Amino acid sequence: MNMNDLKNSKAAVSTVTINKNEFDSKTDNIYEAISIAAKRAVQINSEIKKELLEKLEEFATYSDSLEEVFENKEQIEVSKFYEKLPKPHAMAVEEWLMDKIYHRNTEKDG
Repeated sequence: MNMNDLKNSKAAVSTVTINKNEFDSKTDNIYEAISIAAKRAVQINSEIKKELLEKLEEFATYSDSLEEVFENKEQIEVSKFYEKLPKPHAMAVEEWLMDKIYHRNTEKDG
């Protein structure tokens, strides 16, 4: 999944109640389902963080003076855009429910 897919995610930006039976139906184990979604959330978070840091690096100014403070409107807009994205855990849950996460149990599939 690429960053455009993440940015166009239909994941909720606020708290949503999810049916437990629907969430753990693929694994028959709620803890395993949560673990898979949590691992995906970490991946999503690192992808978003990497992209954000790359974009903010474009606006970086290096100066020796701490007194020089200037506001970069583009940098603020980029930051606001990323703040408005759904949280990584919400994106991961959405992917899990839409069968977009590949998983396998190595103990069973061995």
